[in-house]
Amino acid sequence: MLPVLKFNPYFKSVIWGGSRIARFKGIPSQGDDIGESWELSPMPGHESVVSDGEFKGMTLNELVARYPAEILGKKVDAKWHGNFPLLVKFIDSNDDLSIQVHPDDALARERHNSLGKTEMWYSILPSEGAYLYAGFNREMTPDKFRAMIADNTIVSALGKFFVKPGDVFFLPAGRVHAIGKGNLLVEIQEASDITYRIYDYDRRDAQGNPRELHVEQSVGAVNYNDVGQEAKNIIPENGATLEVERCEYFTTSVSDVNGTLDLDLAPLDSFTILIGLSGSLTITDPEGRTTLLPAGQTLLVPASIPSLRIEGKGHLMTVNL
Repeated sequence: MLPVLKFNPYFKSVIWGGSRIARFKGIPSQGDDIGESWELSPMPGHESVVSDGEFKGMTLNELVARYPAEILGKKVDAKWHGNFPLLVKFIDSNDDLSIQVHPDDALARERHNSLGKTEMWYSILPSEGAYLYAGFNREMTPDKFRAMIADNTIVSALGKFFVKPGDVFFLPAGRVHAIGKGNLLVEIQEASDITYRIYDYDRRDAQGNPRELHVEQSVGAVNYNDVGQEAKNIIPENGATLEVERCEYFTTSVSDVNGTLDLDLAPLDSFTILIGLSGSLTITDPEGRTTLLPAGQTLLVPASIPSLRIEGKGHLMTVNL
């Protein structure tokens, strides 16, 4: 039986980033412009690397290539052809992110030979007044979409949400969206880095150049009927486990652990990702091996592990297929 796996995060410096991810994780500062911590990534050039134990120094993709069924599960291995299908991030927005959209699988395959990008956000620690955008707040057409980008009014056509801890936003491919200033959240997404930047407030990069936009590419990717989105708020209490989101790409749940939680993973035939949202937990596998899961830590549980005992006090997100 393979052990629970822990990886080194990749901290991404961006113009809209801040310093809260390191504080949330309880680690030394990684800089004042860290917008993303890639917690579990199979993406070329940014592959997650095991941080300790017998597989220390191996990448996620090397492990999957060596132990495909044991890591992924037989059904996941067959469906995704031996590839790890998800990317997990923490995101800290010290400023507004660009307005953007992602293509679906068919369009991404046609244009980029890549997966598309369906994702979800779970809000952890938003600042007072933090907001984000998802979907349209009015009827939209491709011509109207182009015109509102050209005259800098596209933001006014988006659904705007002021965010509370525990708010959930599901973002299927084709939904125009943006994270606004003041958010700290976890993002679960398909393993794709294909983003069409629609509007960026005329911001400049470090060299004073406008950031690249992908308006015409986005026109063919947008769902123009995506009007009237609503947020849902999910914070479990009293030892409960609540499902957050279920789609063809992932299933996510959040648990309130206050003592002991036993997870039966055998029926899933899938890897499980554990994400510490608050508190501190101890994870024990059937062979008695223990792994700590503090807030801000992400663990990969191979599909070959049939069950886990989780002890402590805190909130935990689980992700599987």
